[in-house]
Amino acid sequence: MCASSILAGGTMIMPNTSEKTISKPELLAPAGNFEKLEIAIHYGADAVYLAGDDFSLRNFSGNFSDTELFKAVALSHRHKVKVYLACNIYSRNHEQEKIKAFFSRIGRIGPDAIIISDPGIILLAGEIIPHIPVHLSTQANTTNLNAVKFWYRLGVKRTNLARELSLSEIREIAAHSPMETETFIHGAMCISYSGRCLLSSFLSGRDSNRGLCSHPCRWKYAVVEELRPDQYHPVFEDTRGTYIFNSKDLCMIEHIPDLINAGITSLKIEGRMKGINYLASVVKTYRNAIDSYISSPGTYRTDPEWLDELYRVFHREYCTGFYFDKPDERLQNYNNHHKGQIHSFIGKIIGVNPDQKYIVEIRNKLILEDTIEILSPNDRPRPTKILELTDTQNNSIDSAKPNTIVLLKIEADCQINDIVRKI
Repeated sequence: MCASSILAGGTMIMPNTSEKTISKPELLAPAGNFEKLEIAIHYGADAVYLAGDDFSLRNFSGNFSDTELFKAVALSHRHKVKVYLACNIYSRNHEQEKIKAFFSRIGRIGPDAIIISDPGIILLAGEIIPHIPVHLSTQANTTNLNAVKFWYRLGVKRTNLARELSLSEIREIAAHSPMETETFIHGAMCISYSGRCLLSSFLSGRDSNRGLCSHPCRWKYAVVEELRPDQYHPVFEDTRGTYIFNSKDLCMIEHIPDLINAGITSLKIEGRMKGINYLASVVKTYRNAIDSYISSPGTYRTDPEWLDELYRVFHREYCTGFYFDKPDERLQNYNNHHKGQIHSFIGKIIGVNPDQKYIVEIRNKLILEDTIEILSPNDRPRPTKILELTDTQNNSIDSAKPNTIVLLKIEADCQINDIVRKI
């Protein structure tokens, strides 16, 4: 592995010239619905993961009907982006026939892989859609090389390794694995072991292992002593309650060389339920970092603007999870920490009219006097003033309300699906 030194301005990598050629990992992004799929493709994802209407662990992310799945696969493949379809619930007896029917339909849709955690579902996939590779979900808790070999013998082509593993453990598995490896590098982390949790089932009747998690680990809690039922004591001194279960968000942007040199096949971003502003920022940032290191490992540095971009999307306090040591109490999020100014998301560009005005789908209020910035895949965020703001009938307006379409004349050049934000 390359030796590295952490400098005040970022991470600089001093390569070991005796090492083998660096392999470029896949950047895998979430696509909770069709709009998010378009954004993930636009900002540089190599592959996306998504789900149909049933059998995934994100039942509230929007997901895709069969017709939309056909269109999603076709669109992705036109852009040379792979599609991995999640079917990662732990199923019950009464669902087996429905899963068989689902796989029969999936066989005609043709995703590049299907993500599964349940051994029984893997068995059905092998029988019904043997031509579609199986990727093992992180829910399967794969924590060692022998487990990887076990799943390989059952026909699995890739495993999403457990989040509890350190980078040294991941490196050892990747070096000897008969299959591809995948790890999460950014986003929310479940407080429970590899996401297997019963808390939601007990407190709200919604099973997290079947896509219905109500996130009770994010709720506020206090301690009650048995003989003093009316006295509530916060676990720590905070007037808002406690976040004792509330894990920090994972962020590995400062450790891209470590991840790449560990030999991981695919670097995965969490967030099928996050918005397009989050998705655009995170995918673009990791795309830029990965490409920068691959193109010039000897002069690579973490760009401070990458950090600024990730801190300006809504997030919990960042950490590196289990990659470098046991996080113990440092993993917990003791405040809703936000460093810097959070982006004020305005909308996205959906077209250009004959007058060279950009057609913008407005999500949050925009005022003519606002200074905005444009987030494009291959440029730094570009501030620009609004030269003209009109409605779709070309009437001048002073402001635009959410859920409307407006025409925007600005100094910057833009592309369809670029994100518009207010400074």
